[in-house]
Amino acid sequence: MSLGVWLVCTSDIAPVQYSGWTPYFMKRAELENSVFPAADGAREMVDPGKIWVTDSRIYVVERYKGVHVIDNTDPANPVREGFIVAPGCMDVAIKDGIIYLDNAVDLVAFDLTAGTVTKRLKNYFPEPLSPTGHKFHGDDSSDMILVGWKQAIKAEGRP
Repeated sequence: MSLGVWLVCTSDIAPVQYSGWTPYFMKRAELENSVFPAADGAREMVDPGKIWVTDSRIYVVERYKGVHVIDNTDPANPVREGFIVAPGCMDVAIKDGIIYLDNAVDLVAFDLTAGTVTKRLKNYFPEPLSPTGHKFHGDDSSDMILVGWKQAIKAEGRP
Protein backbone atom coordinates (compact mmCIF):
# COMPACT_ATOMS: atom_id res chain seq x y z
CA MET A 1 0.00 0.00 0.00
CA SER A 2 1.34 3.42 -0.86
CA LEU A 3 0.53 6.58 0.91
CA GLY A 4 0.77 9.85 -1.00
CA VAL A 5 1.26 13.18 0.63
CA TRP A 6 0.43 16.42 -1.15
CA LEU A 7 1.99 19.54 0.17
CA VAL A 8 0.49 22.80 -1.05
CA CYS A 9 2.00 26.15 -0.31
CA THR A 10 0.20 29.10 -1.86
CA SER A 11 1.96 32.00 -0.21
CA ASP A 12 4.87 32.15 -2.67
CA ILE A 13 2.98 31.32 -5.87
CA ALA A 14 2.31 34.21 -8.22
CA PRO A 15 -1.19 34.57 -9.61
CA VAL A 16 -1.89 33.35 -13.13
CA GLN A 17 -3.09 36.03 -15.55
CA TYR A 18 -5.80 35.25 -18.07
CA SER A 19 -6.53 37.50 -21.03
CA GLY A 20 -9.89 37.68 -22.73
CA TRP A 21 -12.54 40.02 -24.05
CA THR A 22 -15.45 41.55 -22.19
CA PRO A 23 -18.44 43.15 -23.95
CA TYR A 24 -19.51 46.73 -23.33
CA PHE A 25 -22.99 48.10 -23.83
CA MET A 26 -24.98 51.27 -24.49
CA LYS A 27 -28.67 52.00 -23.93
CA ARG A 28 -30.76 52.00 -27.13
CA ALA A 29 -31.65 55.70 -26.74
CA GLU A 30 -27.97 56.61 -26.31
CA LEU A 31 -27.00 54.53 -29.36
CA GLU A 32 -29.51 56.38 -31.52
CA ASN A 33 -27.77 59.68 -30.69
CA SER A 34 -24.20 58.41 -30.77
CA VAL A 35 -23.09 59.16 -34.38
CA PHE A 36 -21.66 62.66 -34.82
CA PRO A 37 -18.47 64.53 -35.76
CA ALA A 38 -16.11 64.62 -32.79
CA ALA A 39 -15.87 68.10 -31.27
CA ASP A 40 -12.16 67.56 -30.56
CA GLY A 41 -11.42 66.85 -34.25
CA ALA A 42 -8.84 64.29 -35.33
CA ARG A 43 -7.79 61.52 -32.96
CA GLU A 44 -4.84 59.18 -32.71
CA MET A 45 -5.30 55.79 -34.34
CA VAL A 46 -5.22 53.04 -31.73
CA ASP A 47 -6.99 50.04 -33.25
CA PRO A 48 -7.49 50.76 -36.98
CA GLY A 49 -9.61 48.52 -39.14
CA LYS A 50 -11.04 48.78 -42.63
CA ILE A 51 -10.20 51.60 -45.04
CA TRP A 52 -12.29 53.40 -47.68
CA VAL A 53 -10.65 55.74 -50.20
CA THR A 54 -12.32 58.49 -52.24
CA ASP A 55 -10.70 61.01 -54.61
CA SER A 56 -9.44 63.30 -51.86
CA ARG A 57 -10.22 61.55 -48.55
CA ILE A 58 -9.28 58.39 -46.72
CA TYR A 59 -11.65 56.95 -44.11
CA VAL A 60 -10.17 54.54 -41.56
CA VAL A 61 -12.37 52.65 -39.10
CA GLU A 62 -11.27 52.78 -35.46
CA ARG A 63 -12.68 49.44 -34.37
CA TYR A 64 -15.77 49.79 -32.17
CA LYS A 65 -15.25 53.60 -31.88
CA GLY A 66 -15.84 55.38 -35.21
CA VAL A 67 -14.11 56.62 -38.36
CA HIS A 68 -10.98 58.73 -38.90
CA VAL A 69 -11.26 61.27 -41.75
CA ILE A 70 -7.99 62.00 -43.53
CA ASP A 71 -7.50 64.70 -46.17
CA ASN A 72 -5.48 63.05 -48.94
CA THR A 73 -5.45 65.98 -51.39
CA ASP A 74 -1.65 65.78 -51.25
CA PRO A 75 -0.89 62.03 -51.05
CA ALA A 76 2.68 62.78 -49.97
CA ASN A 77 1.30 64.62 -46.91
CA PRO A 78 -2.02 63.19 -45.70
CA VAL A 79 -3.61 65.26 -42.92
CA ARG A 80 -5.85 63.93 -40.17
CA GLU A 81 -8.92 66.08 -40.53
CA GLY A 82 -11.49 64.75 -38.11
CA PHE A 83 -13.25 61.82 -36.51
CA ILE A 84 -16.82 60.56 -36.76
CA VAL A 85 -17.93 59.01 -33.47
CA ALA A 86 -19.86 55.79 -34.13
CA PRO A 87 -19.83 53.21 -31.31
CA GLY A 88 -19.76 49.64 -32.60
CA CYS A 89 -18.42 50.65 -36.02
CA MET A 90 -16.48 47.98 -37.91
CA ASP A 91 -17.12 48.82 -41.57
CA VAL A 92 -17.91 51.74 -43.90
CA ALA A 93 -18.87 52.51 -47.49
CA ILE A 94 -19.26 55.91 -49.13
CA LYS A 95 -21.37 57.10 -52.05
CA ASP A 96 -22.44 60.60 -53.10
CA GLY A 97 -21.29 62.28 -49.89
CA ILE A 98 -23.02 59.77 -47.59
CA ILE A 99 -21.01 57.43 -45.39
CA TYR A 100 -22.81 54.20 -44.58
CA LEU A 101 -21.59 52.58 -41.39
CA ASP A 102 -22.55 50.08 -38.76
CA ASN A 103 -23.44 51.66 -35.44
CA ALA A 104 -23.36 48.41 -33.44
CA VAL A 105 -26.51 46.60 -34.69
CA ASP A 106 -27.88 49.55 -36.72
CA LEU A 107 -27.09 50.60 -40.28
CA VAL A 108 -26.61 54.38 -40.41
CA ALA A 109 -26.42 56.82 -43.33
CA PHE A 110 -24.41 59.89 -42.30
CA ASP A 111 -24.21 63.01 -44.47
CA LEU A 112 -20.55 64.04 -44.58
CA THR A 113 -21.31 67.66 -45.55
CA ALA A 114 -24.07 68.31 -43.00
CA GLY A 115 -22.48 66.13 -40.29
CA THR A 116 -25.81 64.50 -39.43
CA VAL A 117 -27.50 61.11 -39.57
CA THR A 118 -29.99 61.00 -42.45
CA LYS A 119 -31.27 57.44 -42.01
CA ARG A 120 -31.06 54.66 -39.40
CA LEU A 121 -32.15 51.07 -39.90
CA LYS A 122 -32.49 49.56 -36.43
CA ASN A 123 -31.28 46.03 -35.69
CA TYR A 124 -30.04 45.59 -39.26
CA PHE A 125 -26.89 43.69 -38.22
CA PRO A 126 -26.17 40.97 -35.65
CA GLU A 127 -24.28 41.96 -32.50
CA PRO A 128 -20.56 42.53 -33.07
CA LEU A 129 -18.43 39.44 -32.46
CA SER A 130 -15.46 39.59 -30.13
CA PRO A 131 -12.03 40.05 -31.74
CA THR A 132 -11.58 36.29 -31.34
CA GLY A 133 -14.87 35.57 -33.14
CA HIS A 134 -17.02 34.73 -30.11
CA LYS A 135 -20.67 35.70 -29.82
CA PHE A 136 -22.08 37.22 -26.64
CA HIS A 137 -24.92 35.15 -25.16
CA GLY A 138 -26.91 37.55 -23.05
CA ASP A 139 -30.42 38.76 -22.40
CA ASP A 140 -32.10 39.70 -25.71
CA SER A 141 -34.94 41.50 -23.90
CA SER A 142 -32.64 44.14 -22.44
CA ASP A 143 -32.60 47.79 -23.56
CA MET A 144 -28.80 47.53 -23.66
CA ILE A 145 -27.03 47.16 -27.03
CA LEU A 146 -23.61 45.52 -27.32
CA VAL A 147 -21.37 48.13 -28.99
CA GLY A 148 -17.93 46.59 -28.63
CA TRP A 149 -15.36 44.60 -26.77
CA LYS A 150 -12.56 45.56 -24.40
CA GLN A 151 -9.58 43.41 -23.56
CA ALA A 152 -9.71 42.19 -19.99
CA ILE A 153 -6.89 40.71 -17.95
CA LYS A 154 -7.84 38.76 -14.88
CA ALA A 155 -5.42 37.50 -12.23
CA GLU A 156 -6.25 34.35 -10.31
CA GLY A 157 -4.27 32.49 -7.69
CA ARG A 158 -3.35 28.83 -8.09
CA PRO A 159 -4.85 26.20 -5.82
